[in-house]
Amino acid sequence: MSEASLTIDHVGAQGDGVVRADAGPIYIARTLSGETVRADIVEDRGTLLEVLTPSQDRTDPHCPHFGTCGGCALQHQSEPSYLTWKRDQLVRTLESKGIDAPVAEIIPCAPGTRRRATFAAMRTRKTVRFGFFERATHTIVDVASCPVLVPELEAAMPALRELVGPGLTRKGKASVSVTVTASGLDVSVTGGKADPDLALRQTLADGAAKADIARLTWDGDILTERRSPVLDLAGIEVALPPGAFLQATKSGEETMVSLVVEALKGRATIVDLFAGCGTFSLALAGSHKVHAVEGAKAQCAALELAVRRQGPRVGLKPLGVERRDLARRPLRHDELNSYDAAVIDPPRAGAATQCEALATSSIPVIASVSCNPATFARDARTLIDGGYRLESVTPLDQFLWSPHIELVGIFKRE
Repeated sequence: MSEASLTIDHVGAQGDGVVRADAGPIYIARTLSGETVRADIVEDRGTLLEVLTPSQDRTDPHCPHFGTCGGCALQHQSEPSYLTWKRDQLVRTLESKGIDAPVAEIIPCAPGTRRRATFAAMRTRKTVRFGFFERATHTIVDVASCPVLVPELEAAMPALRELVGPGLTRKGKASVSVTVTASGLDVSVTGGKADPDLALRQTLADGAAKADIARLTWDGDILTERRSPVLDLAGIEVALPPGAFLQATKSGEETMVSLVVEALKGRATIVDLFAGCGTFSLALAGSHKVHAVEGAKAQCAALELAVRRQGPRVGLKPLGVERRDLARRPLRHDELNSYDAAVIDPPRAGAATQCEALATSSIPVIASVSCNPATFARDARTLIDGGYRLESVTPLDQFLWSPHIELVGIFKRE
């Protein structure tokens, strides 16, 4: 370890300040472009000791846990600078694939809007640690509050700590995923005590009742479901399966849906690829015939049930649901050609195989929703090489003060 005074050249893709050194880049967390800092250096990582010359973009963090908790990387950066940095990351990623497309200003995310979170928890000799991992470690930072979360989720943190405590061990760390739904908190725990006996099951169920938890799932086994966790998607109540995907913020979801619906206006038949529980399908089915394709059995069943029970009441157009693993068995170009438009919202790994088929199809317009600019750029390159034009890209910030970027891209065939 050696101590040195260094100047930060820029903020890298993971939110760390980057020093250009003869031996290669050095990464120092919680620093900004142009700052002179004092740091302890070990190989390519630096530990910040002091900011000698602060940037004009530096601001006070919003959370007392910032700097130890790894949940946020950029609370020390002013909002205008932070939003510009995020948009620039997306632009550079597109340019790396030779893509020159109009990128809108990023749509910001307000504090107190994240409706789902995954906490880490473990039992110690005297207490329960409950919070988030320290950055780049497996050490749990015990947190009592989090300014990113919606108020009801932040307020529930003490009760969640008490709830999961009896089911934890001192040998491993549990993952506690919590989603705010219209009917209460949906809690799913993995990595706690395996195969809980009847006594522990009852203790956990009693704890869920005390905390007014809607559903508690333990390693995939529903221990108690006092109320079915439901979501309102385009005026349709959808029962959320355990572990189902959900956009991180309600406002972000609404913005994405609005962008997709506007882009596909006037199209008669639409295929929704990686449809999940129907975030886009249900919004589009108000005025379009939609075919939703999803690989997860439980999510397909939830969407089918919602459409069957509530579709006639709200006047949905025909909405078919197909269970299909699109990574292994993508829709072929001849199947795709029967649709006037497509929506695709794949996981972080993207949809390389499906986009290869889309690139050979005759679909006039594609709305692509992504949580990973790198895989979006890769798949966009495939579509462009197949004759599509990337008309617009709209970035969204759903993961406040983190490097993560969401986006909606609209492709039209030349």
